[in-house]
Amino acid sequence: MSVLAANSHILYREVYHRDQQQQFLSSSGSFSFPQRSSGHWVDRRNRDCKKILRRDIRVDAFWSDLSRPTTVEMEPINDCDHLDQILLHAKQLSQPILIDWMAAWCRKCIYLKPKLEKLAAEYDTKITFYYVDVNKVPQALVKRGNISKMPTLQLWKDGEMKEEVIGGHKAWLVVDEVREMIQKYF
Repeated sequence: MSVLAANSHILYREVYHRDQQQQFLSSSGSFSFPQRSSGHWVDRRNRDCKKILRRDIRVDAFWSDLSRPTTVEMEPINDCDHLDQILLHAKQLSQPILIDWMAAWCRKCIYLKPKLEKLAAEYDTKITFYYVDVNKVPQALVKRGNISKMPTLQLWKDGEMKEEVIGGHKAWLVVDEVREMIQKYF
């Protein structure tokens, strides 16, 4: 496997300096990070000298934790019955859900969606993220959500809407507000 980088020497230098700082910080304790000796990195964590190649360090710098997703695709809600099923399932699990009410023509909605999918990865097993395209669903569903502006993000728990954020401003501010809203009900 090869790793693409603008300059692998810069990446190597950054990793080397980071590890040197960590080694210095942990020299007083019993835990130590990989150390460099004679052109190879040696892992002394478990008292076994395992050689770590520069290639492995570069790969670790790019893919530090492959067990967690970086984005989670939001699931669509198509009609009122589908919303009822989702709310019932979430109530049985006592798990909150977040619904993004958006439109395909809304530029702020389109820009916000990938940022919400990254946020969904942070709360992967704790909360489920959904979206509703208001132009593709029956108006009864839009009225049920009491939607007047887009994007509107609502947190639902125990079958009822608890709080909402109307995202007419910068996406990073909206994501911060959504994160705070989630923390209130967790």
